[in-house]
Amino acid sequence: MPLALFALAISAFGIGTTEFIINGLLPEVASDFGVTIPAAGLLVSGYALGVAVGGPPLTMLGGRLSRKTMLLSLMVLFIVGNALSALAPSYAVLMTGRFLSAFAHGAYFGVGSVVAADLVAPRKRASAIALMFTGLTLANVLGVPLGTWIGQAYGWRATFWVVVVIGVAGLAGVLALVPRRPRPTGGVLRELATFRTGGVWLALAMTVFGFAPVFAVITFIAPIMTGVGGFSPGAVPVVMALFGVGLVVGNLIGGRLADRAVMPSIYGSVALLTLLAVAVALVSGDQMAFVIAITLFGVAAFATVPPLQTRVLDAAAGAPTLASAANIGAFNLGNAIGSFAAGLTIDAGLGYTAPAWTAVLLGLVGLAVAGAAGLQARRLAPA
Repeated sequence: MPLALFALAISAFGIGTTEFIINGLLPEVASDFGVTIPAAGLLVSGYALGVAVGGPPLTMLGGRLSRKTMLLSLMVLFIVGNALSALAPSYAVLMTGRFLSAFAHGAYFGVGSVVAADLVAPRKRASAIALMFTGLTLANVLGVPLGTWIGQAYGWRATFWVVVVIGVAGLAGVLALVPRRPRPTGGVLRELATFRTGGVWLALAMTVFGFAPVFAVITFIAPIMTGVGGFSPGAVPVVMALFGVGLVVGNLIGGRLADRAVMPSIYGSVALLTLLAVAVALVSGDQMAFVIAITLFGVAAFATVPPLQTRVLDAAAGAPTLASAANIGAFNLGNAIGSFAAGLTIDAGLGYTAPAWTAVLLGLVGLAVAGAAGLQARRLAPA
């Protein structure tokens, strides 16, 4: 794999760290600004909203730039957003910094996926995309625990300064290692034209519902563990770290499988994710079995990512950048749908295992959409 992919992965590590790190620092942020924990929690949903809505427009605005220049510009925006967060004199300014960082997130992974796929032979595209996304998965295993420790020991602002340093390292890596190639021809109109085809919309829908089960479960893993499994609160970060290890493994496996066959990889990974959601629901009262199930759930979760991202590139062949950025928004829309739907089941009094059953239903919807996409692809394939 080209060294340029590791530069992309470093940037992805920084972006993933800043996305999830706020979860571990909510008490410190709330105390510093004199707001409630739920109000501080809006910094999480505000970031997700920025990713979902910011990526495609920003990608369109950068349509006249080369992809390398676009990546460099996005990393500068990411650095500025995190520096603003570190210096924020008020809650509103911190939210603004988070929102700027989220805009960079959505466009960076969209453009970065296209760049990663172009760096290697066609038969290795999914593995190249997976390698870039490894930075995001490692953020859950290394970046978030380390950033939480730094924030608790030296203040939450110190964590954001560390993320700024990671962002500078990623910027330097992209500048030095990513080759400069001619900017794509056709501009915004050509990119928008890809959305006239049903294949792109089906690919985006597969991402939404194929990944929604992940956040249906993980958003409420703490109450599932403590309220059903009898775990102590201190066990939650340990189990989350094991889940993160599963993400790393699943991401790499998903890349290898998608290089062989994209649609079968989607069918298999979403089906496995759905079955493991059933397992999580059934074994939530058995601590050892639950730890095994949630780790394997992590493997299945990110085994979906490389094939889903590759499928969008295939569906939008010839003008993939905007569709790729839209797919990053689709992942985050799936996150929002999964967590919201699972929350409704808890509010309805169905208990803390209800989120896992919600994940099962969402996974079945994802499989149905994938089946429809597969039928369309076969119908349009040349005889």
